[in-house]
Amino acid sequence: MAAERDPKPSASPRRARAAAGSPVATPGSRGRPAPPTTGEELPTAQAPPPQSPGHHGPVEVRRSARRSRTVSAYREGDRTIVLIPARMSVAEEQRWVAQMLDRLAAQESRRALGDDALAERAQRLSVDYLGGRARPDQVRWVTNQNSRWGSCTPSERSIRLSHRLQGMPGYVLDYVLLHELAHLLVPDHGPEFWSLLEAYPRTERARGYLEGVASAARLPHIPGARGTGEPEVCG
Repeated sequence: MAAERDPKPSASPRRARAAAGSPVATPGSRGRPAPPTTGEELPTAQAPPPQSPGHHGPVEVRRSARRSRTVSAYREGDRTIVLIPARMSVAEEQRWVAQMLDRLAAQESRRALGDDALAERAQRLSVDYLGGRARPDQVRWVTNQNSRWGSCTPSERSIRLSHRLQGMPGYVLDYVLLHELAHLLVPDHGPEFWSLLEAYPRTERARGYLEGVASAARLPHIPGARGTGEPEVCG
């Protein structure tokens, strides 16, 4: 289960008193929340928000007057349940639902593909497409890269990938990994660098996917290698 607190205070003392005696999920809580009792949490009348690239299945938003600040989400079969305070506006609901879907997908992907498995994947890609020449000492997920998909420090032979990639198609993850692996061989984005990525057959498809995600989320762009805009893969 993913959980987070809304930084805004409760809209009324009455709701604050109601929330004080109610069990609510906290950011550090684990496990699945108990099913809501009748009249406690109701599905919102608003249309479901757009789904994130890594999410599959319908989303149900439940508003509760007993919730003052806590927002949480969990899976229920093929459905995702997002619990929010009743006072939230439609804009706040959309923002928090998108954020909680990202957090939930990140938690699930991290369990499915940890740092060790990520490092093994990088080694396999290096052998398949770079002749095994790119040999990182460390490959890991990070949560502090929201404006770029990955980063590489050649002097330390370390690669870091944004948690926002978790839940995206495997070929997209492989492209970003290869992008950073190539930086172990060529630090800049010159012709020699891009020629290394031409061996990967899904380079353009992955670039197009990331471009779409970046545009939808209004993420920063940098000039592309061939005069077109592309998401900031690394920096």
